[in-house]
Amino acid sequence: MKRTLRTAVLTVGALIAALGLPAGAAHADTIAPRVDLRVLVVSDGGPSTAAIAAELDAAGMPYTEVDLTQAGRPVIDAGFLADTVDGRPRARFQAVVLPDDDPFPAGSAEMAALAAYERTYAVPQVDAYTYARPEAGLQYPVYGGYSGSVDGVRASVTAAGKEGPFGYLDGAVPFEDNDPTVGESYAYLSAPAAGADFTSYVDAPIPGSTNRGSLVGEYRHDGRRELVVTFVYNQHQQQFRLLARGIVEWMTGGVHLGASRNYFAVHVDDVFAADDRWNTTLNCTPGDVDCTDPNVTPDPIRMTPADVDHAVSWQDSENFTLDFAYNGASSVDHREDNGGADELADKLVADRDAFRWINHTYTHAFLGCVQDTTVVPWRCATDAAGSTQWMSRNEISDEIATNRAWGLAAGLPLDDGELVTGEHSGMKVLPQQPEDNPNLALALDDNDIAWLGSDNSREGAQRRVGPATTVPRHPMNVFYNAGRAAEQVDEYNWIYTSRAQGGSGICEDNPATTTCLAAPLDTATGYTGHIVPLETRIALGHVLANDPKPHFIHQSNLAEDRIAYPVLSGVLDGYAALFAEDTPVVNLRMKDIGVELQRRAAWRAALRDGGVTAYRVGDTVTVEAPEGVAVTATVPTGTTLAGTAFGEAYAGAVSGWTPATGTPLAFTLPASAAHD
Repeated sequence: MKRTLRTAVLTVGALIAALGLPAGAAHADTIAPRVDLRVLVVSDGGPSTAAIAAELDAAGMPYTEVDLTQAGRPVIDAGFLADTVDGRPRARFQAVVLPDDDPFPAGSAEMAALAAYERTYAVPQVDAYTYARPEAGLQYPVYGGYSGSVDGVRASVTAAGKEGPFGYLDGAVPFEDNDPTVGESYAYLSAPAAGADFTSYVDAPIPGSTNRGSLVGEYRHDGRRELVVTFVYNQHQQQFRLLARGIVEWMTGGVHLGASRNYFAVHVDDVFAADDRWNTTLNCTPGDVDCTDPNVTPDPIRMTPADVDHAVSWQDSENFTLDFAYNGASSVDHREDNGGADELADKLVADRDAFRWINHTYTHAFLGCVQDTTVVPWRCATDAAGSTQWMSRNEISDEIATNRAWGLAAGLPLDDGELVTGEHSGMKVLPQQPEDNPNLALALDDNDIAWLGSDNSREGAQRRVGPATTVPRHPMNVFYNAGRAAEQVDEYNWIYTSRAQGGSGICEDNPATTTCLAAPLDTATGYTGHIVPLETRIALGHVLANDPKPHFIHQSNLAEDRIAYPVLSGVLDGYAALFAEDTPVVNLRMKDIGVELQRRAAWRAALRDGGVTAYRVGDTVTVEAPEGVAVTATVPTGTTLAGTAFGEAYAGAVSGWTPATGTPLAFTLPASAAHD
């Protein structure tokens, strides 16, 4: 697959004319320009340009945005687009993104400057969302095409698209249809205009016809290239997420700063423990401080050896590894209560190498403030002086160290630097505990903890807690207190329906909640019919968004009805049906996710502070970044750095990180990336 950045070698006359230089300004018959690895995004406040900008942000790609709706914005002219550096002509942008094929008034000098710049430096232009018309290389839709809703349409990558920028896809590009009462996608489908040099990369069937119309295609004209996109989208829609990588690869020729991969990791909390069960009569979980009834007998949920066999078999079938966050005291207690027997622990230990393991503390104790449970909801206990009472440093350290020792004695393959506390406790929990337990950082230091799991729904950004850096985890809406589908649905109904329907009223009090129900789900069908598709779509959305953060569920979800698997398989099987084999799901352990997030934060800070310079001259890409910051780039296969192959293969290219050393990094592109 050839994905190249087209950089022109200019004649003296062309340079002088393009740059407005005086005669005699150039000193050679030909000279290769410098092309900065930066994208110009011209926006109009619409969702499509915002989506492309979000993709650049997520990948770690530098760009300059010019908002056409803002007064005082920069004027796009020849001086804005290009200049000279050390006597060499410089193109300041490797690609241009416009809201449509011509967002300026008729006769605009800015559009003329852009067109001249694109011709001079062979810089490609993306039309983020444009009407199908001859000026964009397409017939008007009234001539055998279509304009209207494409909700639920199954578009396809064409043969040219697979050979070109969308080769990482298997072929299908399904458009979402999440709500039949809401129009979610609008498009123009049309054939190339007569005589137009137009190649369609993604198309869809035209309603009422046997023909197909282009949704994404390349239009070559007047010495310029445009990627013409004729459907509207936002950054969260699956159809855009599937095509975003290809849009970026097309506009950059596969040579750019930043990288994008599709990640999925799943942490299973409370392994060896038994989770309390939701009570469908009380509408609460016995054992919680607000759920007490002397007539209710506890009925905990705990995996069995057969559940372990199923987990191993499922992993093998999906080529995927689960991370088991364990509590050793639960096995110790089980043996004490069962004459020394614990078949589950014996089975898990025997199969320990099939999984990754994370310290989840010994007893799953609450590591924050001392909880006063005499009131509902609970509050932090205070001493006579009114100061918060905290779990001590020694108590927290014992929870960490004892569980680690138990795991090592059992032969679990641990990474000593990883920790997930029970309920993410010890860290701030609003509203009761607005600050971290001050003893938590000390105990983490005592035990050399480097990576600490946190709840992404509470804290989406990484932060430091003493010596540790947090790894935010996405909670999945598969409840810890449900081992059976009917229990999950009953609790789901309680949480997300109105008080008049017998629910909690949370949605009435918080109307922004996105999972609210118009009516209760059928407990027999609601799980597979509603919850599984919704949770699958949410999790797959994270996977497609270059988001490495792990998801977490609980051991109860692998027991009894094994309700986690339909969601997990839905994500992995759905992914496999969309992507080519060279674009697999990346399944990292917790510390590696932490490193990835940490590197990204440092890289974005360097970009934001203007500390990164990157450009291409001929077949050499030069990158300068602050010493100690890891540089990330995506380049064609065969690219070398200091004579050594760079990066790891992914999606038809190579990408990766390399440390900045204080001197410029010079990447040598392969012959396959030669200029056209």
